[in-house]
Amino acid sequence: MSKPLTLRFLRSASDAGQLPESRCEVALVGRSNVGKSSLLNAVANRKGLARTSKAPGATRLLNIFELEGEPGRWLVDLPGYGFAKAPKSDRYRWQQMMDGYLIDRPALVQVLLLIDGLVGPTPLDIQTVEWLTHHDVALRPVATKADKVKSSRRGARRTELAQGLGIEPGDVLWTSAAKGQGIPELRAELAAALRLNP
Repeated sequence: MSKPLTLRFLRSASDAGQLPESRCEVALVGRSNVGKSSLLNAVANRKGLARTSKAPGATRLLNIFELEGEPGRWLVDLPGYGFAKAPKSDRYRWQQMMDGYLIDRPALVQVLLLIDGLVGPTPLDIQTVEWLTHHDVALRPVATKADKVKSSRRGARRTELAQGLGIEPGDVLWTSAAKGQGIPELRAELAAALRLNP
C-alpha cells in the first residue's frame, strides 16, 4: 500500500507570476464541489491540510502544497469552475489566472482533471478536456465520489463517464476520499509524477 504523501501548505497566489520557480508540479482541476480539497486531504491522510467547504467555490487562489523535504515538488490546487457564488468579474479573473498558470508554467507535468463520478462529465468538464488537449497539457482523468454511485449502476456509470470524455473506461481512475477507494493508486501516481524531473 502506498504511504500518504507528506505534503505541507506552502503558499497561495492570485497569479502564476507571483510564484517562484519549482522543480515539478501537478495541478488539480475540476468543477466547484467536485471534491478537490477532500481528495488532497486523503492522499496526504491529513483532514485539515486543504480547506473543504459545502459551499462551491471555496478555493479562490492557486494553493501550493509541497512534498516535505523535497523543495520545489508541488501539488497545485486551482479554483473550481462552474458554480462559484461570486461576481462575474471575479469568476473571469479566476479563469484568466488558471489559464495563465496551465499554459505558462514550465514545471507543470500533469493535470489531474477531477470529474464527479455521480454526476458524470458536464459540458464544462468536456470543454476543459478539449482546452487542455488543444494546449498539449498532460491530462489524467480522476472520478471522485465513487462511493456515492449505487453498486448496481457502477459498471454503466464507468462506461458512461468515459464515453462522455471520449476515452476508454480503463483510462479513468475512480476514487472515494470518504472510503479510500483508489487513494493508494493515486498516491503512487502522484509520487511518480512529482519526481519526474531531477
